[in-house]
Amino acid sequence: MSNSEWINDLINEHDAPTMSDKQRKILEAAIDTFSEKGYASSSTSEIAKKAGVAEGTIFRHFKTKKELLLAIVTPTVAKFVAPFFIKSFAKEVFENEYEHYEDLIRVIAQNRLEFVRKQFPVLKIFIQEIAFHDELREPFQKLFTEHVYQKFKKIIEHFQEKGEIVSLPPETIMRMTASSIIGYILPRFLLFSDKEWDDEKEIDQIVAFIMYGLTGKR
Repeated sequence: MSNSEWINDLINEHDAPTMSDKQRKILEAAIDTFSEKGYASSSTSEIAKKAGVAEGTIFRHFKTKKELLLAIVTPTVAKFVAPFFIKSFAKEVFENEYEHYEDLIRVIAQNRLEFVRKQFPVLKIFIQEIAFHDELREPFQKLFTEHVYQKFKKIIEHFQEKGEIVSLPPETIMRMTASSIIGYILPRFLLFSDKEWDDEKEIDQIVAFIMYGLTGKR
C-alpha cells in the first residue's frame, strides 16, 4: 500500500470534513520521513520541504512535531490495529476451532505476516515509537487485554486440558508464541527486507520450534 493510499484511508475514516490538500501533503511527507529516519532524527523543515510547503504551514496545522506523529499513528491504531484485533484477528483467528495448537500458531503467523506486509510504512513508525510515547502504547495494551487476551488464554487452556501442551501459565505460552512469530517478522521487514525469504518454510520452522518447546516432540 502506498503512502498516498494510507493518507486516503486515514482521511476517509477520520478527518474528511477538515483535511486540506496541504495537510494531506504534510502527513504523506511525515510518513516518508519518520519511516525512513525515525521520529527523533526527523525535522519539521525536511518534512516541509518534502511536502512542498513552508515550515510555518506545518505548525498552523499541527502545533508540535509530536502532534504530527500522533496524527499519523493514533488513527492507524484506531483504524487498522483496533479493527484487526477486534474484527480480523479476534474473529478470524481466535473464534475458530483448531484440532491442534500448532494449527493456531500457523494461522497467527500467516495472518500477522500478511498484515505487516500490507501496512508496513505506518506500522514501522508505530514500532519505532511505541516505547517512547504513552499515547501510543496505552491504547494498544487496552485493545490486546480487552479483545485478544481472554480468547487466546481460553484456547491455550483447552489444549492444556487435552494434554497436548505443557502446563505452563497461559501468559508464558502467549509470550513464547508471540515472541517467536515477531522474532521472524521484524527482521524480515525491518532489518533484512532485501533478502529472499521463503515465508512458508520459515513459518513451518516457527511452528516446529514452538511446539518442540511446548511438547518436547519434533
